[in-house]
Amino acid sequence: MSRRVLVVDDEKLIVKGIRFSLEQDGMEVDCAYDGEEALKLAKENAYDMILLDIMLPKHDGFEVCQMIREFSDVPIVMLTARNDDMDKILGLEYGADDYITKPFNILEVKARIKAIMRRTGKRGSSQVNDKMLVKGSMKIDCESRRVVIGEREVNLTAKEFDLLELLAMNPNKVYSRENLLNIVWGYEYPGDARTVDVHIRRLREKIETNPSDPKYVYTKWGVGYYFRG
Repeated sequence: MSRRVLVVDDEKLIVKGIRFSLEQDGMEVDCAYDGEEALKLAKENAYDMILLDIMLPKHDGFEVCQMIREFSDVPIVMLTARNDDMDKILGLEYGADDYITKPFNILEVKARIKAIMRRTGKRGSSQVNDKMLVKGSMKIDCESRRVVIGEREVNLTAKEFDLLELLAMNPNKVYSRENLLNIVWGYEYPGDARTVDVHIRRLREKIETNPSDPKYVYTKWGVGYYFRG
């Protein structure tokens, strides 16, 4: 079954180039040229990946990313023309899974897409995903990648779920930020430890009653993070 990707950029030549390259690899590609069109397509279709430019007409990439996160945990890779750390961190704050800085090499884009799809695909078929992890009122279904607290389903991004699953499956084991970055994002990922901090903060905001006094994901000061078993 072919993978389906949504490419969103107002520069039609860039979209054309990415589309051609991905289709050569057997992927199905839809295109959008503004934020409004991107949202419409994201609501109407199931995608394996969204490539989302930041500078867009109607709604910018950050707004689109945030709105998509209200109904989907599809992996989102932000495309930014500005080599600015703040752009990258903001993209992660709004729920993006990764970012690529323009001008980019299409081979790099394809490699990044395949790496993310490989990780999410492996998790979808792994034997370990037969398990349902239960901690207090939280249930983590590793097979369907769903999290339910009480009667409420929590909508996590792909990376937020990956972090929670890793920590919950290894209770009381402290992972450094560098370890989490390497395991969840991969050794080829160009980000730094702040990426982990941003995602842990977003995760706590979603699963903790009081994020500043967590009962699931704890901080080991000066070391890293762990899940209280």
